[in-house]
Amino acid sequence: MSYSKTTKGLLDAASVRPGDRIRITSGSVVVEGLLLPRIELGDTAALTLKLDNGYNIGLRPDSDSTVERMDRRQELEQFPTRDFPRRDDLPAISLIATGGTIASRVSYRTGAVHMLMKPEEVFYSVPELADVVTFRNVLSPFTIASEDMTFREYQQLAEAVASELNDGALGAVLTHGTDTLHYTAAALSFMLRDLRKPVCLVGAQRSADRGSFDGPINLVCASRIAATSDIAGVTLVMHGESDDSYCLVTRGTKVRKLHTSRRDAFRPVNAPPIAKAWPDGRIEVLDNAYIKRDDATTVTADTAMEEKVALLKVCPNQDPGILHHYIDKGFRGIVVEATGLGHVPTQTLNKEKSWLPAIERARDEGIIVCFAPQCMYGRLDPYVYENARLMLERGVTFLEDMLPETAYIKLAWVLGHTSDVAEAQRMMLDNIAGEVSPGSDPATFRY
Repeated sequence: MSYSKTTKGLLDAASVRPGDRIRITSGSVVVEGLLLPRIELGDTAALTLKLDNGYNIGLRPDSDSTVERMDRRQELEQFPTRDFPRRDDLPAISLIATGGTIASRVSYRTGAVHMLMKPEEVFYSVPELADVVTFRNVLSPFTIASEDMTFREYQQLAEAVASELNDGALGAVLTHGTDTLHYTAAALSFMLRDLRKPVCLVGAQRSADRGSFDGPINLVCASRIAATSDIAGVTLVMHGESDDSYCLVTRGTKVRKLHTSRRDAFRPVNAPPIAKAWPDGRIEVLDNAYIKRDDATTVTADTAMEEKVALLKVCPNQDPGILHHYIDKGFRGIVVEATGLGHVPTQTLNKEKSWLPAIERARDEGIIVCFAPQCMYGRLDPYVYENARLMLERGVTFLEDMLPETAYIKLAWVLGHTSDVAEAQRMMLDNIAGEVSPGSDPATFRY
């Protein structure tokens, strides 16, 4: 579908094509920007311009409007790049780019966000990084959306991080899509053993072509934490509020994406953030109970993972056949997001809806079943209600306040190291990477 007759006539009269910088005058209103291609949606009389501030605007010119071509056409699908020269006067870190919105721009041919940018294209949007850190190495082992991540990619990342840190990088920053960023943070938290340098995961909720792009501040704050702070371990560094003010530094095992689109979507759960970090280098420590930097320590990438692990969310009337399905498929471990203090359908009036027989079968076949809190905040307690006690008697492992996503990743990692059920249960209850809080602090529950 093409433009309407009036709009097409205005563009043709000015010899304008997508990518041209144009000026539209309609009465007292004058707007200037890059003409974007029309996609097959919306009003055929409307034009879309990209303004200098990065935002797009839609205009509906009429027959009294004028269109002027101000500059020659730009290649809209080719984006500028920036290389940072090595500087001996700045701390040297490594950057590992994997894709995601922080490494994306809108495709003007389709109108959809395109996740195939080079790291050098990300740098173009963050010129201030050149005076913050120098990059010992910039790696891009793969470029995919975070929902396409698998355990194999986690293993690649852990190996790459360990190699960079052991070869002299002061820290590592990983750019990543936000949808499953907390899964990757959990995976690296368990895989990187004896980690005493900062490993900061960072993403963006808005793409680089938008005026509200949040990547620059996130990337600058993460780079400062990786380069100069004494906060070791795996952390996630993202906007602490909607404004471009500061970022929160949060443990990789205690963080979750809690909003689909807000720039401050990632929040710590059942634990305080470690710190606030400002782009100018200020760091306000909020929780001193973190691992301290020790640049002399060698990190090991311990990447064994069991593929046959499942994460289930229980709900009313759910058929326990879902458990039998995973048992029949040879799965070795199942994490269940249990309701309340740790409950699943147990003493149902319709006996076929009870999960007791399926849980017993899983136990008898050597499958470890763990409960994590569906409520997210707070912790499980199997001793309050009878239904939970019945599950405890049948071998279910109650994971206190561990996040379900973290529990899923941890169970896969644990079962990559042992086939003994008792040992796996013990390891699941060990606080290996800060995934279990020592107590329930009411202050960690926020509106």
